[in-house]
Amino acid sequence: MTHNDAVVAVFKHHREAEAAIRKLAAEGLDIKHFSIVGKGYHTEEKVVGFYNTGESVKFWGQNGAMWGGLWGLFFGGLYMTIPVVGPVIVLGHLAAMVFAAVEGAVVVGGLSALGAALYGLGIPKDSVIQYEEALKADGFLVVAHGPVEEMARAKTILASMQPASLDVHEDMKDMAKLPADHVHAVAA
Repeated sequence: MTHNDAVVAVFKHHREAEAAIRKLAAEGLDIKHFSIVGKGYHTEEKVVGFYNTGESVKFWGQNGAMWGGLWGLFFGGLYMTIPVVGPVIVLGHLAAMVFAAVEGAVVVGGLSALGAALYGLGIPKDSVIQYEEALKADGFLVVAHGPVEEMARAKTILASMQPASLDVHEDMKDMAKLPADHVHAVAA
């Protein structure tokens, strides 16, 4: 039986989070095991949005170039507004779980759709609340989820990038084996 871990790094600035994702990819780690989450814009900006042209996405806003560049690395993403946290972008494997939580109108002990998705993986609720607080404070999450050996490498690489915090959550659920409606089951 394969065991999975999750590694969550919190970065204070988008440049740090982007550099971490690019380093993980450059080190040969499978990008399908990673996600990045952060705010989509700041209120001092005039135009906010995005559009899709074929396989590329163009974002407007303060971090638009970063989000547009990272969109190409991942296999999907979403842009949504989470109550209290505000507008966020989720790129990578976590986006599908957040989407499922939104579609099912999941409420897990007061957590947002993003929180419900993280909780659905098996991340403890107190940690999920800390991650949502980091997002609210304009932080960025780099979330890794996969086989223990790969997550150990990811942790070492992420630690070298000096995140504000770095947590390992052991024995997480295997996303490849989760039913499409798994997040819905969490709310029941």
